[in-house]
Amino acid sequence: MDLKMFSTLPVLLLLFALDFVSALVPRGCELSLESVYFNLCDLDAVWGIILEAIATVGVVITLILIVVLLCIIPFILDKRKKALVPVQWIFLIATLGIFGLTFAFIIKLDQRTCPTRIFLWGVLFTICFSCLLAHVWRLLRLVRKGEGPSTCHMLGLVLVLTLVQVVIAIEYLVLSTARFNDLCHFVKEDFVMLLIYVMFLMALTFILSIFTFCGHYRKWKKHGAHIFVTMFFSIAIWVVWIVMVIRGNVELSKSPEWDDPTLSIALVANGWVFILFYMLPELQHITCPAKSEDEPPENVSSNQKSARLKGLDNQVFFLEEPTRGMSMNLGENIPAPSYRSPSPMGHNMYSSPQDFTIPRPHTRPSYHPTPLLQDPYLSYQNRQTTF
Repeated sequence: MDLKMFSTLPVLLLLFALDFVSALVPRGCELSLESVYFNLCDLDAVWGIILEAIATVGVVITLILIVVLLCIIPFILDKRKKALVPVQWIFLIATLGIFGLTFAFIIKLDQRTCPTRIFLWGVLFTICFSCLLAHVWRLLRLVRKGEGPSTCHMLGLVLVLTLVQVVIAIEYLVLSTARFNDLCHFVKEDFVMLLIYVMFLMALTFILSIFTFCGHYRKWKKHGAHIFVTMFFSIAIWVVWIVMVIRGNVELSKSPEWDDPTLSIALVANGWVFILFYMLPELQHITCPAKSEDEPPENVSSNQKSARLKGLDNQVFFLEEPTRGMSMNLGENIPAPSYRSPSPMGHNMYSSPQDFTIPRPHTRPSYHPTPLLQDPYLSYQNRQTTF
């Protein structure tokens, strides 16, 4: 009996170890999976699975929009809208990266995910907000002058603004490694301070988008409305997640546990705001044909409109004049009437008032031998030359 119990002891220990390990592994995850990936498959803490699904759908939708934007380029008839396609394409690439960055926050924090979180958060959002700022800059010119900056200028602006955040992120990683001898010295307050430049771009884009509603060319104002709504919801999302990470989770005694879900929700929500409130409306209006290259301003005065109508009436009256209309049809060369001003140096300044009366056309009887096509001013000119 003792030998049998001794032989079955390793089996019992193995089963006990397997039960202990299975108790540590969440429900829905495999035993061979590392613990940092448990949030991706944990059925008890479903926030990771839900955010993973929403982020995956966002990745698929963004890829479809990238392909659609490239395919509709030949159908964009307005050159002013086509000039913005490269900037919007870069915007979609950055939005795709934001959805992909969500997985780095669903996975638990370690030496591999920490640099990705610190570096890519600020850089990806800087690219998105720089593209929106370049679009606002172009709209400010379009609503006032009908012409905007070129594509190269907008791409240069996006590149310069993005390089600033890249330098800031690299400098933070280098200084934190040299000071704490740890690449992943992740402090929530430092993380928020690292994103001050991104917040500045957000505020600047939001303020400038308001001025796009003021201008003569109103067809571009709807694009400014898309950016205004996008920035409004983006700022609201950023205010909520910063307050929750810095103060809210601490006061609720959920500081370490709820930090990653809060940041993941902020990423997914902001990515969908970019898609729903900016990119989809822009794709809807980007293929609309241009009305005209010289679109009349919105606030044309009533005097100018009445002057145009008077000009049209005068032209119609000119064409309906019987002598000129018939002479144009028959091709006769009738001398143009000459008008002389009563200047003091004129030779007929003391003439009788009858010399300056304007002759009126009179109807002639059908039996009169003179031709019908005779200028009424011709007799007046001949009469002047006789004196």
